[in-house]
Amino acid sequence: MPLTDAELVARMNRRSAPTSALLGMTVVAIDQAAGTVRLKFDPKPEFCNPMGNVQGGFVVAMLDDAAALAAIVKAGKPLAIPTIELKASFFGPAKLGPLFAEGRCVKLGQRIAFMEADLFDEAGTLLARLTTSAVPIPREGPGNFVERT
Repeated sequence: MPLTDAELVARMNRRSAPTSALLGMTVVAIDQAAGTVRLKFDPKPEFCNPMGNVQGGFVVAMLDDAAALAAIVKAGKPLAIPTIELKASFFGPAKLGPLFAEGRCVKLGQRIAFMEADLFDEAGTLLARLTTSAVPIPREGPGNFVERT
């Protein structure tokens, strides 16, 4: 029997990729039918550039996680989602404090997946957008996950 959206949220918050744990990611909401996710990130001071903003590479990593999870959620099965290209646009500085990403799987095909993700601050201000494509590959085996308590 497939997991409900709420059960999948709980499962993804118990087990995550090491990069997701590093970024301080929490899954807030999932809509499997729509292929969307909402994530919360708690960036660390070490992620900041000399201006005190979260460095763009960390922002892209957060958005990449949101986009990939949206494709996995849409597929409804374990997948690896290796990125083949991406484009990031930055609209404003990401400050320390809670950041929220919304990922969408625009199209999931057998050979390629197209995704988007947006990053917002706590006030709902759009800070960055990522568009990306990846190759969906069925994931076999346990994968490389971190168990969280």
